[in-house]
Amino acid sequence: MQNSTVHNIIIEGRKKISVSGVQDMECFDDGKVIVYTNMGVLIINGTNFHMNKLSLETEEIIVEGDIDSVIYEDENAPSKKKQGIIARLFG
Repeated sequence: MQNSTVHNIIIEGRKKISVSGVQDMECFDDGKVIVYTNMGVLIINGTNFHMNKLSLETEEIIVEGDIDSVIYEDENAPSKKKQGIIARLFG
């Protein structure tokens, strides 16, 4: 992954998250967001999510909802690489 934009995460009161350095989005639903950043795959879990901003041009997203966790997926873990999106969403 290229490092064209600085990667930052700002969480405001576990209700709003802003992420920069976003290169692509794999998944967005009411309780999970999976994005590719220039620092690896980022998984945001929670409830009642809605997208305030998604711009791949400026490489940023803003999501509001109830944030439970923010996790970087280990790109080198063989078990994660072999899993499909369904296994990662429900696993």
